Amino acid sequence: MQERELIAILRGIQPSEAEAIAGVLIEAGITKIEVPLNSPQPLDSISRMIRAFEGQAIFGAGTVLSCDDVDAVAQTGAQMIISPNCNLDVIRATKDRGMLSYPGVFTPSECFAALDAGADGLKFFPASIIGPSGVAAMRAVLPAAVPVYAVGGASSENFAQWIAAGAQGFGIGSALYKPGRSAADVRALALEMVEAYDSALAS
Repeated sequence: MQERELIAILRGIQPSEAEAIAGVLIEAGITKIEVPLNSPQPLDSISRMIRAFEGQAIFGAGTVLSCDDVDAVAQTGAQMIISPNCNLDVIRATKDRGMLSYPGVFTPSECFAALDAGADGLKFFPASIIGPSGVAAMRAVLPAAVPVYAVGGASSENFAQWIAAGAQGFGIGSALYKPGRSAADVRALALEMVEAYDSALAS
């Protein structure tokens, strides 16, 4: 399993297409896959992906807003919880269940509160508002070992700019998957995304 810091955000995915979409993403080299909980039957989709590809990728849920949500996701065997906000109870519940925690943050105060609660990485969201300059300013005071992800505004065209600002990874949503897009189309987009990411890291 490759360890690129790219998270595929499959908002709106149907359980019937879960295995096919996950399969092409893994084949392309994206091995962190998130199904937001405001998708149709998200726990079913996550469960199907885990059964088909356990050990080949890290699967989890996004838009996780409560400890009850954490409990429900944990029962699928998922390994990560991603939120749009910094809910300390959700972070602690995630770590209590042995999963990776990636909360959404926007300010230095939220960053440090999340880390104190046990977060494994920080999701700067919406990154388009914070901008690379904002990430760079906060990165200067954050522990160097903490992974930082730009979500909402990062794309293959600007990976290098975000990486230069101190982001290690990215969450990619509609630029990669949106309802109705075929597995073949997702595969092609994923390959482009991986190539752009690898090139940005190497530059």
